[in-house]
This record gives sequence, C-alpha cells and structure tokens, in this order.
Amino acid sequence: MSKKVTPYKDSQLNKKQQVEQMFDNISSDYDGLNRVISFGIDVKWRKKVIDIVASTNPKSVLDIATGTGDLAIQMERTGASEIIGVDISEGMLSIGHKKVAQANLTDKVILQKADSEALPFEDNKFDAITVSFGVRNFEDLEKGLSEILRVLKPSGTFVVLETSVPTRFPFKQGYNLYSKFILPTIGKMFSKDRVAYKYLSESASKFPHGEAFNNILRKVGFINVKNLPQTLGSATIYTASKTS
Repeated sequence: MSKKVTPYKDSQLNKKQQVEQMFDNISSDYDGLNRVISFGIDVKWRKKVIDIVASTNPKSVLDIATGTGDLAIQMERTGASEIIGVDISEGMLSIGHKKVAQANLTDKVILQKADSEALPFEDNKFDAITVSFGVRNFEDLEKGLSEILRVLKPSGTFVVLETSVPTRFPFKQGYNLYSKFILPTIGKMFSKDRVAYKYLSESASKFPHGEAFNNILRKVGFINVKNLPQTLGSATIYTASKTS
C-alpha cells in the first residue's frame, strides 16, 4: 500500500482537498514545467500510452486525472468516438477547455470535474481508461482503482503512466539526486506554489512501483497485469484488463 504523502503538511484539509488546491495553484505553470522537468521525455511516454490504447480500437475512452487535457486530446488519434477527461482541479480543467477548443475538438473531447474515487458513470461504460501521473494523488488508492474497474467494460483496457524509481546503479542514485534537489529547485524558481514540486517528487519516490503496484491492481480485481519500465525505470507504463 502506498504511504499517504500530502502537499501541505500543516493543512487541516484532507489529501484530496490539498491535491485539488495544489493543482489549482500550479495550473498555469504545469504544462511548461512538465516539459522542463522531464526534459520533454514525458511526450514520448504519453505517445506509447496512446499507441497501446489505439491498438484495442476503443469506441469510448476515459482519461482520469486529465489535468490540462494533454492525454485526452491526444486520444483523438485512437479513433474513439467518445473521449472524456475528468479531474478534481477547476484550474487545470479551465486550461484544458481552452486547449480542446484550440484543437477544434469540442465536439469530441469532453472535460469535466469529477472525483476519481466516485466516478459519475454507470458500470461497464468505457472500452479503455487511462491515468497519466495521477494515481499517486488518489487519497484512497484501492478505492480509486476499484471505481476504475467498475466503469471499465468487460475485457476493457486500463493503462497507467506513473513515475517510478530506477533500481540499478548508478541510475537510482542519479534519480534520487535529481528528485530530491534539482526538481524542487526548478519548481521553486518557476512556480508560485513553492511546495508543490517538492510534494510531486516526494510522492513519486514513496509510491509503490513495479511488481508492488502490479499486486495492488491484482488485489482490486484486474487481470493480465503487466508493467513496462520506461527510460531506465524513471517511469512505468502499467497495463491491465477486466474479466469478460
């Protein structure tokens, strides 16, 4: 089980409320800082997620923790006729709505506010569900994953892209140095929320990855669980499905 890491340790708000507040605060900086912090490699990782989803020929796709809608917008390439992105942050979604309009996809990509642990959709609705850099922000990980399983169609595809920690020397040591010192420093320099990127780094290092996360997916009820490490293990793509 993941350790509960919160952005604002002195806050009286619960984790979900703190995460919502944090992403509202950094929404205007988020896209640009993501490119800088990941050296642009996150674009390549997302493309792989798109390719995995596209290979299943989905008609309906749900992108959870969609943020500013990057992945939801790119899901247009899968050929899906229904694409919905959900997030708890109004700040992130407001930017996402503008990006959807700029891409002329307002008739195809819908972004809406919703809680990943109480999804406003009927059972067995979506052919594919994705979460990109969002599962570690769930307040109750197993509850959120169970909700995803509920709304996924039988034999549907679930794909998670999440940061992970390299295990081999010297990549592990280099990753720890970067995440503990360099990433928070960049965040402080370019974001008005000085603690947000410290939290993002800390939560990534403590979140279960690899086989540990595979086991959580299996416990919840997913089958055909696999993990695909990316870029020396600094991120991982997880795939799973639901029994038919």
